[in-house]
Amino acid sequence: MSVDNIKELRESTGCGIMECKRALAESNGDMNKAKDLLRQRGLELAIKKSGRAANEGRIESYIHNGNKMGVIVEVNCETDFVGRNEDFIKFTKDLAMHIAAMAPKYIKKEDVPAEVLSGAADQKDFLKVNCLLEQAYVKDPSKSVADLLNELVAKIGENIIVSRFMRYKIGE
Repeated sequence: MSVDNIKELRESTGCGIMECKRALAESNGDMNKAKDLLRQRGLELAIKKSGRAANEGRIESYIHNGNKMGVIVEVNCETDFVGRNEDFIKFTKDLAMHIAAMAPKYIKKEDVPAEVLSGAADQKDFLKVNCLLEQAYVKDPSKSVADLLNELVAKIGENIIVSRFMRYKIGE
C-alpha cells in the first residue's frame, strides 16, 4: 500500500487519510474492495447520526433556462459551519437540479400515503419514480439520491436531511 494509493482513494471518496489507509490495509490494497468498505462504513455512520437534530442548513433554488421551471429545496444539517461547506453547497445545488429534471412527488417512501401506494401496479417501481431518495441520481444513474446523501454524511460527519422541496413548472 503506497502513499499514492491512499491519495487516490482519498480523492475518489473524500474520506479521511486514516480511514483510507485502514480500508486499503483491510482490503489488501484492492482499491474496489476499499471503496466498498468505506461506502459500508459511511452507511453505518449515516445510520448512527440519523437521530441527531439537524436545525441548520440551506435553502437552495434552481431556475431552469427559459424561466419555465423552478425548484426550491431545504436541506438541513447540524451546524451552520457545514451549511457553508463547499461539498454541502454542491450537494444542494445538484439536488435542486435533480428535482427539476426528475420531478419526484415525495422525499422518502415513508411519505407516500398507504392508499396511493396500494393503488400502484408495481409498488417498487412507483417508489423509484416518485420518491426523491429512491430515484437514480440524474448525474450518475449507478447511485441513488440516498446513496449520494449517505456519502456526504460519511464525508462531512453530520446528520443531513432533505426536509422539503417544491417544484414549479408553468402550466402544472
